[in-house]
Amino acid sequence: MAATEAGRDMALREATLRKLRKFERLRGQIVKVGEFWDVVVITAADEKQELAYKQQLSRKLQQKELPLGVHYHVFADPAGAKIGNGGSTLCALQCLEEIYGDRWNCFTILLIHSGGYSQRLPNASALGKIFTALPLGSPVYQMLELKLAMYIDFPSHMSPGILVTCADDIELYSVRETDILRFDKPGFTALAHPSDLLIGTTHGVFVLEPSGSSECGDLEYRTCHRFLHKPSLEEMCQSGAVGRKRTLSPKNLAVGDLGTPNSHSDFVYTDSLFYMDHNSARKLLAFYQQLGALTCEIDAYGDFLQALGPGATMEYTKNTANVTREESGLVKMREKIFHLLQGTPLNVVALNNSKFYHIGTTREYLYHFTSDSPLKSELGLLSTAVSVFPGGSEGSCEAPCVIQSIIDSRASVGLGSVVEYSWLGPDVTVGANSIISGCHVLTKAALPPSSFLCALSLRVNGRIMYATMAYGVEDNLKQSVKALSDIHSLRFSGLGFLECLDLWGLKGTEDLFSGSQTSLSLWTARIFPVCPSLSESVMASLRLLGAVRNASPLCLTSHELLSVEEMLFYKDVEAMMRWRAHIVQEIHLQGCQADVSEEFSFLCTP
Repeated sequence: MAATEAGRDMALREATLRKLRKFERLRGQIVKVGEFWDVVVITAADEKQELAYKQQLSRKLQQKELPLGVHYHVFADPAGAKIGNGGSTLCALQCLEEIYGDRWNCFTILLIHSGGYSQRLPNASALGKIFTALPLGSPVYQMLELKLAMYIDFPSHMSPGILVTCADDIELYSVRETDILRFDKPGFTALAHPSDLLIGTTHGVFVLEPSGSSECGDLEYRTCHRFLHKPSLEEMCQSGAVGRKRTLSPKNLAVGDLGTPNSHSDFVYTDSLFYMDHNSARKLLAFYQQLGALTCEIDAYGDFLQALGPGATMEYTKNTANVTREESGLVKMREKIFHLLQGTPLNVVALNNSKFYHIGTTREYLYHFTSDSPLKSELGLLSTAVSVFPGGSEGSCEAPCVIQSIIDSRASVGLGSVVEYSWLGPDVTVGANSIISGCHVLTKAALPPSSFLCALSLRVNGRIMYATMAYGVEDNLKQSVKALSDIHSLRFSGLGFLECLDLWGLKGTEDLFSGSQTSLSLWTARIFPVCPSLSESVMASLRLLGAVRNASPLCLTSHELLSVEEMLFYKDVEAMMRWRAHIVQEIHLQGCQADVSEEFSFLCTP
């Protein structure tokens, strides 16, 4: 008999709770050899981001928010061409070699890719995706703590090697007490999650060798014949990637704990993180050292994993359909990687009771933090975390989510909105489905629905200044055009960008944009006022946004204006962390509000 979905969900929640408890016991403690990672590496896009990450890591270690006795590193990509997370992996191996020599052959290493500027979730742009706050724990968990907690069982059952993961996804899984998830086979080992076929078209998909067993437990060790990267439905079916699982009838599920399988649904196994043993890592390092500088983007999943397994062919090397920017040397680089890794085994750990979540976009962020999402239940996410929010409605569907913030009892926060690291006064109204981050608003203000507002501290010519990015939550900051004549195709908060410029009294000239004049976008548009105080900055950008929503003119020509690209260049990480610490101090003075279920109460220290 098969367990019900409710039973599997309960097992997933209990397994997650156990990992969180285990991690809590290690926070601030010196870990024993083999108990935790020997080395934790975070990659950064450039030296500026590297410094920001190091500052935050240092603060976490000082405040004993992480396990101690571990080597934590941040490695920046070299200046020049974008090299992708595959290139970042190669550079990280070189950095480990320079620091440790042959000693890293004996280490268990966690490598977290966090080198992007999070244009799809801009409130993570300044301080990094891996430092995205979660409505969980006290001190508030960020993605780094959650990843360390969810992988807490891995190091003790791992041969020396490197586990590669990304900063904006969450993997939850449960296995039987007698099962152990091991990373101890030669070559590569990847986790695999059962997903519907549509999900498979946007992820990596494993084509597995026949298992030889009719039983399907929560954990299966399988061999991968070949790996497909973002395949079409037709490719998945033709390659043999599609499996069929038995499902339970709704009638039986509603009756009791056990149901009877009576139907089938198609699924594929999709990817998340992967491990490589030290021999494979050494092979990649030697390859990188022979290459010298990288000149094109390499994908750690698409370009490494597609070369593995007995069914791998060179056909994928010429497929550039999923490449954001095709460089001339990409195909040749892929061919070299294929020949290097050809014949290397790809082992798969199929986690049949697992979930894979991505929170790298504003839509995903709002959904998982404010709706009645499975993740909220499985992780014990709160509606009010380390905050003063007398008007909160913990547990209600689409309740606003408030993280490390102070909100006056007379303020209003709309359903489906997230407020983080902010202080809002009595006459502030936040519209539904909005994101507000790092803001200080004590005067009367109204943020329209579906708005995005994120304030940054800057250091400009030696002075502390402030600027606040403001958009619609659905705005596409990654969309760019190559000529000024095409900027009419950009849209800001639902309105054509040229119309917005007219409302603001600005002209669409080359001087309006920072950076490359062949890549014009909302990201590089100089439209945000620089102000001497945080509250002035927030109000100035709020007026800018309101002008668009209300179609009312607002002259910006008297302000010094920056683009988001420039704001990130001038960002003052220490000042932003001081602001967050100030909020925490005030929260403790006023009394922290958080309705925590008893089973998750260990996450909230007094």
